[in-house]
Amino acid sequence: MNSPAHFDELDLFVWEGKADILDRIARCMASFDVEVTRADGLPPPQQERGAAMRPAVAIISVTVIDSGGLAHATEFLQGMPVIWVAAGSRERDSRTYPPEYLHVLPYDFTCAELRTLVAKLVRQLRARDIAPQAPDVLVAHSEAMKALLAEVGAFADCNHPVLVRGETGVGKERIAQQLHLGHGSYSKGAFVAVNCGAIPDGLFESLFFGHTKGSFTGAVHAHRGYFEQATGGTLFLDEIGDLPRYQQVKLLRVLEDNAVTRLGATSPIRVDFRLVAATNRNLREMVASGEFRADLFYRLAVIELHVPSLEERGEVDKIAIFKALLGNVLGDELETLGETPHWLSDAVAETYFPGNVRQLRNLAERVGVIARQLRGWDQNLIQRAIALTRGTPAPAISADRNGGGGSGGGGGVALDSNGDRKGWNSSERNRIIAALEINDWKRQDTAQHLGISRKVLWEKMRKYQILDGEPGIPEDA
Repeated sequence: MNSPAHFDELDLFVWEGKADILDRIARCMASFDVEVTRADGLPPPQQERGAAMRPAVAIISVTVIDSGGLAHATEFLQGMPVIWVAAGSRERDSRTYPPEYLHVLPYDFTCAELRTLVAKLVRQLRARDIAPQAPDVLVAHSEAMKALLAEVGAFADCNHPVLVRGETGVGKERIAQQLHLGHGSYSKGAFVAVNCGAIPDGLFESLFFGHTKGSFTGAVHAHRGYFEQATGGTLFLDEIGDLPRYQQVKLLRVLEDNAVTRLGATSPIRVDFRLVAATNRNLREMVASGEFRADLFYRLAVIELHVPSLEERGEVDKIAIFKALLGNVLGDELETLGETPHWLSDAVAETYFPGNVRQLRNLAERVGVIARQLRGWDQNLIQRAIALTRGTPAPAISADRNGGGGSGGGGGVALDSNGDRKGWNSSERNRIIAALEINDWKRQDTAQHLGISRKVLWEKMRKYQILDGEPGIPEDA
């Protein structure tokens, strides 16, 4: 028999369909810390399973295919390894199973066969997730990013909570990982990342506090919640502003008491973790409006860090990040393709990315696919990809595949229901024109007035065709 250590805090989700395997699996695992749950009727989880969560294995009877339940199972799996159990009356050819599911047990499997296969998959899961991996080196050429990383280095090795603020997609979790890895003692523990906006209703207590065996129907074994999982490490609460008020007070109590009580238990359990929270919302405004508890805010924001947007970081960081992401996509093929063309770097520098690094990664993947498939930097197709990223109409592809460009010929102008050009925001256009007039049509001064970069201003002026029909713009503006 395999060592019980293989089954320490393990979840088995079972889809038995028309078969009768759930009870047999539960009996085979009864002597171990394994929670066996019938998943046929469970709603799919809304949160990805992270490395610090309990390992989980799915066991599915092939009769689920015939009963039409496979779509539900596929939605539920979220990357779990799957064991197929063959039908009792007819040994189904494994070639008819979905190709990603490779592990099959006979219908009359023995406990030894089940335990051996489950132990093998759990070993693979734990080998993959044995420790949080250090994130890639962060690009920091800009003064804003250098200042942030200096703060991260200064505050990493302290025990106080940290609130990380920044727009969507700027890399707040990466900063949280840097704080975790820089701590002298907590870095040896787990990094438990939780998206507060994805907690299913009614499951907050079970997910965060854990539960005891028999505390509710289906609780076959005890389960550690996020607070316990993070003990000795870091608990990262992303999108903390999305946490409902009734959950905020429960989080605050744990932070005050450093203890949790599992569902169904009476004795508290001590917890000790470093808390890092992140948000793209203005928590101070939420406190003022009553959406967020003031006492929790002051508990979270002992240290506040602001992650700059791509626009705040500037062109040099934009280009450096893009090239790094492109290198991740292309790998060794990048050497064959040669240096990234200047026109591509310039286009990236001039583009405004409201989705920040996440959106820039999407563009790098688009460009990487084009370059790999066409074995070169096809300027027309890449420019179209950039135009789509900007949200502007893609230029027509000319017959010249080397980037000669097309005529850009006429055609009608599409209007929306208000008579404006589609994709235009008339109020923004008027605001830009007003700012240009106030600043004598000097772009640098206008950009500062609007709180955007000169490149972004130029993009918006092109988008709204402000250059045509408006007062002349000095050549040296």
